[in-house]
Amino acid sequence: LVTPADDLETFDYQARTVLQFLDEFDLQLAVNGDFFSPWKDYGPFNYYPHVGDGANVRGLAASQGEVVSVGTSPPDSYVTLYISRDNRISFIAPEGEIYNAISGHTRILDNGKIVDFGDFGYPSSRHPRTAIGLSQDKNTLILVVVDGRQPNYSEGATLYELAELFQNLGAHEAINIDGGGSSTMVIENEGVPSLLNSPIHSRIPARERPVANHLGIYAKPLP
Repeated sequence: LVTPADDLETFDYQARTVLQFLDEFDLQLAVNGDFFSPWKDYGPFNYYPHVGDGANVRGLAASQGEVVSVGTSPPDSYVTLYISRDNRISFIAPEGEIYNAISGHTRILDNGKIVDFGDFGYPSSRHPRTAIGLSQDKNTLILVVVDGRQPNYSEGATLYELAELFQNLGAHEAINIDGGGSSTMVIENEGVPSLLNSPIHSRIPARERPVANHLGIYAKPLP
């Protein structure tokens, strides 16, 4: 499930944390989604969005057959993951219905090879990261969150390190989605939403950031 539209007056989404998203839609696993705006973070109280504030995403987004956003950025500045009605995954736009779709900053693995980002700036510095990968046989979806900005615990990862991690996990394709203080993974733990990582919002470890959209997974109950 990709976050459905909230249809606010000038925004597609009403910001919520990943934990709130998982709990609201009765999911078993969820991660944060696309880069979004408006956004600011000047400390524990002076940030935007708070829970309930409006936000728009950078790339294409769709939820259960409804295109929620065509993106605030040009199509050549982001990459999109498409999930069909029968849960088939592709990084190529379908010819027919767009069922679920979520976008990210860039492709990090292309046909099993690490993309060349250059050796400066955002790709080569260490940050918290969230990314989505797919195995070559397209039978395995891989979700990864890397913590960061927390000395003596985790410094984060460069995009090169993130791509290498996906190679080691058996991915053939992978994209980087929103990271930094947004990077969060939550699991349902015996009916209770539980953080699997240590997000770093407003420089406070284990504090979740309200984000625009999310990707959630429903798991069949064990027999």
